[in-house]
Amino acid sequence: MAKRSTQARRRHHRAEPPHEQTFEGGNVRRLFEESQWSPLGPVVGAEPERDQKYRKNIRAQNEAQQRLLDAIDQNPLVFAAGAAGTGKTYLAVVKGVEALESGRVRRMVLSRPAVEAGESLGFLPGDMEEKLSPYLRPLYDALCDRISGKRLKALIAEGVIEIAPIAYMRGRTLNNAYIVIDEAQNCTYGQLKMLLTRLGWNSSMIVTGDPAQTDLLPGISGLEDVIARLSPLEQVSVVRFSRADVVRHPLVAEMIDAL
Repeated sequence: MAKRSTQARRRHHRAEPPHEQTFEGGNVRRLFEESQWSPLGPVVGAEPERDQKYRKNIRAQNEAQQRLLDAIDQNPLVFAAGAAGTGKTYLAVVKGVEALESGRVRRMVLSRPAVEAGESLGFLPGDMEEKLSPYLRPLYDALCDRISGKRLKALIAEGVIEIAPIAYMRGRTLNNAYIVIDEAQNCTYGQLKMLLTRLGWNSSMIVTGDPAQTDLLPGISGLEDVIARLSPLEQVSVVRFSRADVVRHPLVAEMIDAL
C-alpha cells in the first residue's frame, strides 16, 4: 500500500503545471508562471508578434530636400550631389520604397561601388554576399528604417529588392525599376556611363554622391563631368546640397567648412 501511495504521489507531481512545482525545502518556486517562457523568444501558443509599422510619408527638412523629392517625381534621371549628411541617400531610398509600395515599379535596384575608404580591408571571409556586405551596409540601413527586417528579407529573396555592387550591372536593362546609384563620386566616367545607360522603360534612376569626398585618385572620379554633360537635358534634374542643408549633428556642417 505504501509503495502504491508513493507512485501515485509521483504521478501527481508530474501532472502539475511547471509553475506550481516546488523545490528543495518547499520554499523555492519558479519566477515566471508561463509554462514555456524563454528570454529568447515569445511564449509558445501566444499570439505571434506583429511587424513594426513604419511611417510611409516623409517630410522634407529643408528646401534642397524638397527640390530633390519634387525632382524624383518629375524626372526619370536625378543627380543629388553635395555635402555629406544632407539626406541624399535616405530620401532616394525612401522614395523607392514609396514607388514600390504604390505599384509604380516592380522592383528596386540599389547599387554602390565597392571602394575602400582609405584603408585596405584585405581578404574578407565568406561567400560573395558576405564579402560585399560591408560595402552595401548603408543601403541596408536606409531600407531597414522603412521596412521591417522580416519583410525586407522576403523582398530580397524574391528579387523585388536587389542590392548589388556596380560591377554586376553591366549588360543589364532595368525596366519597371527604381534604381539608386549611391556614392557615385567613387565611380569613374566609364562606370557612370555604363550605369546610366542601364535605364529602361518606366524606370527612374537617382544618382547620389559628394564630389568632395571621393576615395579615388585625383581626376579619376567622373561624377562632376557626367553632371556637366547631362544637366542641359530636359529630363535630367540636378539638385545641389550645401553645408546649410546638413541634417546630422550641427557640428558636421562646421567640420565640412573646416576640412
